[in-house]
Amino acid sequence: MLIAALPSAAGRARTYTRWALRTWRLDTMVETAELLVSELVTNAVKATGGLNGSLRAGRAETGSSIYLCLSTFSEKLLIEVWDRSDESPHRRTASDDDENGRGLVLVQALSKDWGYETLYSGGKIVWCECLILE
Repeated sequence: MLIAALPSAAGRARTYTRWALRTWRLDTMVETAELLVSELVTNAVKATGGLNGSLRAGRAETGSSIYLCLSTFSEKLLIEVWDRSDESPHRRTASDDDENGRGLVLVQALSKDWGYETLYSGGKIVWCECLILE
């Protein structure tokens, strides 16, 4: 799914995730998958510049898009999010007063595995895998 790198991207990604998982009859995974997608998409929008002032009149600059891919194989759900930034994601330790910085900690806690790949063509894919719950 192609999504404009706007502040509304996480909400659109959650809606798509909910629809896809219900279509695949994976209702028990919807809440966890929505949270994981929301965190990865929010990070991708930030990396692309969509949450830090690079927007003009509420529209993303040309080429400011991210991609979300959901797939199932064997007993796993794979969530992949591509953005155009080559900067690697960093897990931080947030203090009690921090409003940000817990996203990748949540991704690590809720997924079986996660990581990223920097692409030769530019950008990166941040991914996570979840075991499919019956």
